[in-house]
Amino acid sequence: MAAAVVSSLAEAVAGIPDGATVMIGGFGAAGQPVELIDGLIQSGATDLTVVNNNAGNGDTGLAALIREGRVRKMVCSFPRQSDSWHFDARYRAGEIELELVPQGNLAERIRAAGAGIGAFYSPTGYGTPLAEGKEVREIDGRHYVLEYPLHADVALISADTADRLGNLTYRKTARNFGPVMATAAALTVAQVAQVVPVGDLDPEHVVTPCLYVDRVVQIGAAR
Repeated sequence: MAAAVVSSLAEAVAGIPDGATVMIGGFGAAGQPVELIDGLIQSGATDLTVVNNNAGNGDTGLAALIREGRVRKMVCSFPRQSDSWHFDARYRAGEIELELVPQGNLAERIRAAGAGIGAFYSPTGYGTPLAEGKEVREIDGRHYVLEYPLHADVALISADTADRLGNLTYRKTARNFGPVMATAAALTVAQVAQVVPVGDLDPEHVVTPCLYVDRVVQIGAAR
């Protein structure tokens, strides 16, 4: 099924409800779909659970979404850094929840959702507070913690180029979490630098097939 190539950010994020779980691509600023996040802010959606590698940088993108009080809970692996002041302030005030997930587990939990895997065992986190309340199993003399997939209602991702079917290519490290998030969400929206005719993309360069993409909006240069 072909993705819908829409002409505005409002169309791209239309219908995202309050209380949705939203995966947002990016590793810090690299690959973060800032314009889609701006559209989400303008849409008014609130009480969101956001899955991202970190908890926002500076005053734009995810940080702006947190600043506006739209995020109820963050699921991430790196919530604090020198410019994560909006998350830090709201967390200290008890206005936002945090589920801390080691980065490898975060990526694998998202991938597991897209692959239809019911759960998996990981050694990461064993013997730490992150394993509290979770099933633990010893396998071949090593202890593992049971982890469950992370599903989302929506994934907002940034890619470099899309064709009119919604096949996506990425630019260097901007690729990061986008491809796995696209597989784990009921609705995937991609912002891209350019949209090209079908057949212009080398199939060997397509990272995210159109099967996983629902909406595409062109916004200009890739991040």
